[in-house]
Amino acid sequence: MSINKYKILMKVVELGSLTKAADAMGFTQSAVSHTINSLEEEFGFLLLTRSRSGVKLTVNGEQMVKTIREILKWNEHLEQEVASIHGLEIGTIHIGTFTSVSVHWLPGILKDFQQDFPNIDFKIKEGNYRQIEDWIADGKIDCGFLSLPTRDMFDVIPLQKDQMLVVLPTDHPLSSESVLTLSQIENEPFIMPSKGSDDDINRVLEKASIKPDIKFKVGDDYAIMAMVEKGLGISILPELVLRGQQRNIRIVELEEPSYRSLGIAVNSLKQISPAVKRFLEYVQK
Repeated sequence: MSINKYKILMKVVELGSLTKAADAMGFTQSAVSHTINSLEEEFGFLLLTRSRSGVKLTVNGEQMVKTIREILKWNEHLEQEVASIHGLEIGTIHIGTFTSVSVHWLPGILKDFQQDFPNIDFKIKEGNYRQIEDWIADGKIDCGFLSLPTRDMFDVIPLQKDQMLVVLPTDHPLSSESVLTLSQIENEPFIMPSKGSDDDINRVLEKASIKPDIKFKVGDDYAIMAMVEKGLGISILPELVLRGQQRNIRIVELEEPSYRSLGIAVNSLKQISPAVKRFLEYVQK
């Protein structure tokens, strides 16, 4: 069976549309449709259901995609190994990341990396910790930046500790304090990140057995800062998120410093491609 057929199927699944997949890959819509039909004939069952809103995997399709994703991953490894023997560095690296790393770390890493390896491409998916863990486990990405600890099944490279800081409106009664205890903010209106991004704050609060007065749950760190600026509550955010921000807010350290531990995770260091191995070396630098 042709690897190209699998690539076309995965692009259709990714984009949820035969037409969008055709445009992205430079094919006609009829050619993509013919390829999917050909795969379904070979397998003997439907892979996709078609509707006006797009396409979705069938139950059988869901099952097959997991194996097809593995086949494409190992084909990519094979191509990279062959290129490496010829003295070339090629490939595509799929990375999972979250906003603060995307803003403050990745641009510099990618710039340096691509100067040395211009033929290695990147595909970046941004999400919360839970999503990134799922993407790694499902083989949708090669590696992902995470807050540690993460799932035991992953191989992890620790990178850096990132201090957790209290964020307050500038006119808040506690804004003049040089340091704060968690007990001082326990009864304050609190803005919490949405589930999947709240692990870091929960670790800080649980360590001190503090249950904050949560008024809002917000999915974006920068939205949290905007809400704090408007006096809607206070929050606790990592230093990396707050780095370079220009909002009219007050940032105060905790009397007993707390940190999140950042790292990068893969399913198995023994099974990563040559390109991913090179990238991890750059990340560690």
